[in-house]
Amino acid sequence: MQTLAELINLRRRHLVRLANQNGAAGEAQVLSERTGYLPRPRGQGAKNLLAALSESGITIKLASFDAVALPAGQTVDFSDMDDIRKNLPNMTFIEIKTANQPRVKPDFSGFFFAFTEGEILASEALGERHKVLLVNKATSAVHLTSVAEIIARSKSLNWQVSVQL
Repeated sequence: MQTLAELINLRRRHLVRLANQNGAAGEAQVLSERTGYLPRPRGQGAKNLLAALSESGITIKLASFDAVALPAGQTVDFSDMDDIRKNLPNMTFIEIKTANQPRVKPDFSGFFFAFTEGEILASEALGERHKVLLVNKATSAVHLTSVAEIIARSKSLNWQVSVQL
């Protein structure tokens, strides 16, 4: 039988893992700390961005990225289709994956996470304009990479189908 202290420590470790699953909050914190990254637009701005992408022959889901990066000093008004079209070639679409475990090494080995089908398809459709920002909040380590680079260096790869009934 486990002691009360052991049970408390197990619960604490479980809460740390659970906190890491709260991706949206982690992404918001990362965005607030990064310059040059704009949060994924919402509402009409999101519709405008997806429409401009579609006009250029690229169809992706809005949930396939968390932020848009622009070159230093450049801005975009997501309510203005002409401004989006003008800036679209310079936009990099960023998917953010956060960890908060000290066991994750500086090169992010030991980091376990998943990609959605939409994220994988967006990386294929956008090519070099789609990046993945790995962030370890426990160690402050950050690494900008791509889906292809991550899959190439992964130690294990498991495919699954998630359904909602």
